[in-house]
Amino acid sequence: SGMRVGMWRGLAVNCSRLLSTSSSAHADVIVIGGGHAGCEAAAAAARVGAATTLVTHKLETIGVMSCNPSIGGIGKGSLVKEVDAMDGLMGRVIDRSGVQFRTLNQSRGPAVHGPRAQADRVLYRENMFSEIKTQENLSLIEAGVDDLVVEPVGDAKGGEGVRYRVSGVVLEDGKIVRGGQVVIASGTFLRGNILIGPTIRQIGGRRGDGAAFGLSSTLMEKLELKLGRLITGTPPRLLKSSINYDHPEVQSSHGDDPPKPFSFLNLDIGIDPS
Repeated sequence: SGMRVGMWRGLAVNCSRLLSTSSSAHADVIVIGGGHAGCEAAAAAARVGAATTLVTHKLETIGVMSCNPSIGGIGKGSLVKEVDAMDGLMGRVIDRSGVQFRTLNQSRGPAVHGPRAQADRVLYRENMFSEIKTQENLSLIEAGVDDLVVEPVGDAKGGEGVRYRVSGVVLEDGKIVRGGQVVIASGTFLRGNILIGPTIRQIGGRRGDGAAFGLSSTLMEKLELKLGRLITGTPPRLLKSSINYDHPEVQSSHGDDPPKPFSFLNLDIGIDPS
């Protein structure tokens, strides 16, 4: 809606830590990407005192749930708990954004129980952005990354046997941000393709967003890394009128009662289940 667009623009303008790249900028840690992994990496680096910069195409898509609007599940729920044990963000954010909390596999032993929460996508994105923009030592840049700054280690001039290190990123407008460490959390954006059915192929990292080709070329040509391709397998949306509701088993829309929070810091969830 226009209200939400306006809100995000206001946050982008008023965020006191929105880093200016008009001159040479420097960070201890640079994180590329504002999805689940990028947010956790940037926040973790900033928490231990590193001057951290998160670079993402759009501030308004930080924390956006692109495919499946849920956190956890079989196996993945345990990972979220481990991230939370290291003071990560996902568990706390889903506890303030979930609309159904359910423990999967309850008919089996506790070792295979899988906590899962269905999320309000808008709430999750807003709460994650709130965590990121208020994190100390963390600056934000709204831009794409086209290249990496790769330099020989020490006084070496290049050539066979010389070791190299990544010492920064080149933004899409040519500006350089230097950093001691660079973390790439680009998700589905590297040479991204969107497949719809057996015949439709679109270029993009996510519907409505472009793919990252410059960074892909750098990884393949400059760093000589082999790129593979993973399929997210986003489930198809179902046509409501095509479903016979007389046969499926009815599942309580409220999930666990009472809901069990993900974060070890919380005794209950942050929103009213009703």
